[in-house]
Amino acid sequence: MVEDQDQRILAELQKDGRATNQQLAEAVGMSTSACWRRVRALEEQGVIRGYSALLNREQAGFATSAILHVSLERHDAKFVDEFVAQVSRRSEVLECFATTGDADYHLRVVVRDIKAYNDFLDTFMFRLPGIRHVRTNMILKEIKTGVALPFETRPTRK
Repeated sequence: MVEDQDQRILAELQKDGRATNQQLAEAVGMSTSACWRRVRALEEQGVIRGYSALLNREQAGFATSAILHVSLERHDAKFVDEFVAQVSRRSEVLECFATTGDADYHLRVVVRDIKAYNDFLDTFMFRLPGIRHVRTNMILKEIKTGVALPFETRPTRK
């Protein structure tokens, strides 16, 4: 479990990963040296996995986005391991979740256009061994996207 002070640091870093240590320390009410030590400890513990820029998908040239529901024919280790390894290598796959319910996996895929999506299906997904069924939901509009964990969210009392 992450301590309250660490949660404040993490919440601020999620808002602005480019903040200087000085800015971060001021925002969370710590000395710069103590803040630097806490950030380094969070990195070493693996709580902070890395830093990156958040991009606008469409402005970056990736107009087509889809959710794929994938069911496997068999669930033995050979097919599962192969599926996971192959999907993990594809840059079009932004997220892959093993799930309960009708599908075994849900993937979020982005590509430049519908032709690229069709190529992704024909040359990759439909050629993976052990795939029983792939169903696609095309994303028409992104209502909310995010990666920040809700540290500041507290239950409201009525």
